[in-house]
Amino acid sequence: MKLAIYGQFYPEKTQDILSKVFSVFKKHSTTVVFEANFYNTLLENNVLTKTFEVFSSHTELDETFDFFISIGGDGTMLRAATFVKNKNIPIVGINAGRLGFLANVQQDAIEKLLPNLFEKNYKLSQRSLLSLECYPDPCDIFDLNFALNEITVSRKNTTSMITIETWLNNEYLTSFWADGLIISTPTGSTGYNLSCGGPVITPESNCLVITPIAPHNLNVRPLIISDETEIKLCVSGREPQFLISLDSGTKTINNENEVRIKKTPFTINMVEFPNETFLKTLRNKLLWGEDKRN
Repeated sequence: MKLAIYGQFYPEKTQDILSKVFSVFKKHSTTVVFEANFYNTLLENNVLTKTFEVFSSHTELDETFDFFISIGGDGTMLRAATFVKNKNIPIVGINAGRLGFLANVQQDAIEKLLPNLFEKNYKLSQRSLLSLECYPDPCDIFDLNFALNEITVSRKNTTSMITIETWLNNEYLTSFWADGLIISTPTGSTGYNLSCGGPVITPESNCLVITPIAPHNLNVRPLIISDETEIKLCVSGREPQFLISLDSGTKTINNENEVRIKKTPFTINMVEFPNETFLKTLRNKLLWGEDKRN
């Protein structure tokens, strides 16, 4: 089995996590390849005692890789998706962060859950992504033009609201007066969308959610739409530019541009282990049922 490993370095956690990971690998025939920057950080901190092959970009991953292991939090998982992109390599998330909806393998469960990879005792959760196009300026400002969580438009250099004219499949919806607008996938529904009052959506739902950020009209509410919908946005405001974000990457766009958002033709595969489902994660992370009165 060939495994790619990518992560963020946590001084108090990474060495213990890798020790547990390799204790599982030693019982099986594996080839391990590290992401180059992560590998160099591990060497500098004397975490590794032997040398490994490395990769540094999406193009260096191919069909010979069986799994892509991400060590960190949900932000690390989002960056892991930029390496995998359309390669269909399943991603395994080991949580070294805090909340973590995507990285669902907890540190104390590594030696219990990872053997399931070799026993093929897991399922793949297909996650949809969003792509972005801009007119008339080409939207080549992002290195990788897709988002696993959400695409967000928001105001820049002003405390004033912006106006976001919105069309769904070329039919006019409304003009949002707000600080911004979030277009979220089901995967991203537990992130920025949830913080702004949007609904939680189960991962395999074939939908998107449009959530305004601090709308001026209080009767404006999040809207769930089919993920086959093409969304068109036109932004205006007191400033000549606005911000657009694909997950954690943010760029500046001129108001004259028309923004089009739609689902990508490929999905990202997340590994889900037995008894570590999305619903269980939801209960644990949001403390559902943890009412002291009960």
